[in-house]
Amino acid sequence: MPLSISLIVNGEQKDIALEDPRATLLDVLRDRIGLTGTKKGCDRGQCGACTVLIDGRRINSCLSLAASQDGAEITTIEGLAAGDDLHPVQAAFIETDGFQCGYCTPGQIMSALGLIREGIADDDPERIREAMSGNICRCAAYQGITEAVIKANARMRDTQESQS
Repeated sequence: MPLSISLIVNGEQKDIALEDPRATLLDVLRDRIGLTGTKKGCDRGQCGACTVLIDGRRINSCLSLAASQDGAEITTIEGLAAGDDLHPVQAAFIETDGFQCGYCTPGQIMSALGLIREGIADDDPERIREAMSGNICRCAAYQGITEAVIKANARMRDTQESQS
């Protein structure tokens, strides 16, 4: 028996009929909606490659049933840039070489954005590394990732202050 859910994905409403109520949010995003930026790494919640924001909070989409997110607002890597204008976190990752092969980068960026919005990020590299510890980079680009979070956090803070 199909189950219908409604998601707001990157600002657009998506009505989806699920044939299997056990479908993960990751599989729905990739296979049903066509947003392949969110990566399937371990499929066990251990690598963070599938990190997205649900109602502004970081989650591993491979561990979340799509049906349990009915009505949720989901932001994926595809929802960050505005045309050619990169989000400050994306730009900081490029400027600091916060990636090598790039496979984990979408999850790293989404996790970084989440921790900045949660107010966890500051200028303490150790605190950032701890907050990002659920996102694994097999290429070991951690120095650049940490620098990117610090840079993006400062830019986003400065932007908020200038708008106040």
